Amino acid sequence: MMKKIKVVAAVIFWNDLILCVQRPKNNLLYISEKFEFPGGKIENGETNEDALHRELLEELSISAKIKSFFMTVVHEYPDFELTMHSYICEVDSSDLTLCEHIDKKWLKINELNSLDWAGADIPIVEKLISNG
Repeated sequence: MMKKIKVVAAVIFWNDLILCVQRPKNNLLYISEKFEFPGGKIENGETNEDALHRELLEELSISAKIKSFFMTVVHEYPDFELTMHSYICEVDSSDLTLCEHIDKKWLKINELNSLDWAGADIPIVEKLISNG
């Protein structure tokens, strides 16, 4: 049976820009050096919001304001099935520290297509673009 992983992801707005972060090199080529929305696994007993706050602190050393639920993506990668709950978040500063990622970009919605996104993040990008 395919392993199932539940994660949360943050679509972080700073003014009209969205934070995009790049994953490090990985043996799994389908996520290696791809861009994604920051977030991570939900631990036992955590709410989605708690997990998101913890992951953003761990990965980026930021505290973001979670505004609203955005969408859930279920994506089958070759080795596991990912259920990703995404949230619209806000920060009042672009200051952050990349603790796990190798690069970051703050982009306008109409620039998001210029990046090479991880598969599970593509539906989020598409919905952001179609919502304008």
